[in-house]
Amino acid sequence: MFGGPVAPVNSPHLRRSGSRAVVSDLGVVELGSGGEEEILHSIEVNEMKGVSTPLSSTAILPSPTLLWRFKVLLFLAWGFSCCKIGWHSVMRMSVNLRDLFLYEAFLYYNPLLLVTLMVWFWGANLWVFVQSNVNYSKIFDLDQNHLTHREIWRCATWMTIIVPTSMTAYLYLYSHGEVSLAAFQPVLLYAALTMALISPFDVFYLSTRYFFLRTCWRIVFPLQAISFADFFLADIFTSMSKVFSDLERSVCRMVHRQVATIAWFEADSVCGSHSVAIPIVLVLPYIFRLFQCLRQYKDTREKTALFNALKYSTAVPVIFLSALKYHVFPAKWVNTFRPLWLISSVLNSLYSFYWDLTRDWDLSCFTRIFKFGKPNFLSSMLYGQKWVFFWVIGSNLILRCTWTYKLSAHLRHNYLTVFAITALEIFRRFQWAFFRVENEWNKMSNRSNIQLSMGDMTNEEEKLLNSNDHNV
Repeated sequence: MFGGPVAPVNSPHLRRSGSRAVVSDLGVVELGSGGEEEILHSIEVNEMKGVSTPLSSTAILPSPTLLWRFKVLLFLAWGFSCCKIGWHSVMRMSVNLRDLFLYEAFLYYNPLLLVTLMVWFWGANLWVFVQSNVNYSKIFDLDQNHLTHREIWRCATWMTIIVPTSMTAYLYLYSHGEVSLAAFQPVLLYAALTMALISPFDVFYLSTRYFFLRTCWRIVFPLQAISFADFFLADIFTSMSKVFSDLERSVCRMVHRQVATIAWFEADSVCGSHSVAIPIVLVLPYIFRLFQCLRQYKDTREKTALFNALKYSTAVPVIFLSALKYHVFPAKWVNTFRPLWLISSVLNSLYSFYWDLTRDWDLSCFTRIFKFGKPNFLSSMLYGQKWVFFWVIGSNLILRCTWTYKLSAHLRHNYLTVFAITALEIFRRFQWAFFRVENEWNKMSNRSNIQLSMGDMTNEEEKLLNSNDHNV
């Protein structure tokens, strides 16, 4: 009546002293000193009459620990079943076709498995940022509806379940002669994931998907000022160039109906080893990143952006010199183009390693990123330890050198090796993200401190001027 808040019936301010609330289907019943006996008497009467008394819904729910253990058991049982079915399916194939069979299966599913690995790692990045009090939402200019590390891990869990399940179904159906049904499995998976990504409906984290797609658009068409999220995601895409190349080859086979066949393996096939699209897709992430650097130089006139663009341009000869193996005579490749490929690979690896240490990272942050607000075992193992410093530098150098293996089209038939090296590159990018974001956070904090100090100096000057005017 007067516009004030009305206290709910079960508010503790309305309870009598010495009473407690009982939850039932009829609402909240207050029990005083004499009310408990009445309630107990009514329950006894109902039991004598054969009428069951409903209990609170919270009393029959299992504990979160029990639910978590049950989910883990289901996950382990599912993983064991997939491994067993997949192994028996592969063993059913003849020895002559087994290698081609695995190669094709890996081509369809290894890109999605690597994307799933990247999602798991990104969730771990966000968890460390939260523990270290790094405001990543401010760095990436995210809204309040951005996904937390728990939600990202939930997405990764579903991807971990869906992708291997589809792969197991493909292996089982193909080995049992159901070729048409087997060919339908990767097509259905790719179509479902594409629809989930571009769906305009408010499902599956619409705001996050819109932010991701908008950032991808800004990467492909850098017509505006480059934000931190733009070039950060573009750098991640350079580590996943092999993933994009395999995605292109998989979609090409689906479009030309070459799934679950060996026609794609022929040299003259549209999606075969001589396809020009393979090096083009491999080089596109580096071209996008190069254009971003040129756009950044146009906006800021900083020469550092030009040197950064030069770094990404060194990946172009690595990719195209490798692709020339399928278009020149073997002797010319061995005597001329392979030495040039080796030189360009070493140059690209060392230049990228130098840039990581001197530009992308701040070496003083190596032991500060793991200073958690609530210290735990991981923090005590990593924070302030010198081995973290040497591990990050050494592993980054080694993985930078092995990464050129992935960029080389003439080495892609060793699919297990390429898969392992691509996974290691994703791991390198995962640990790179810690120090790159920490470095950006330190820069933003320093700029904020400078602005605050400048504001304080201006206020003090105004006070001095006002005091001088008053004295005069």
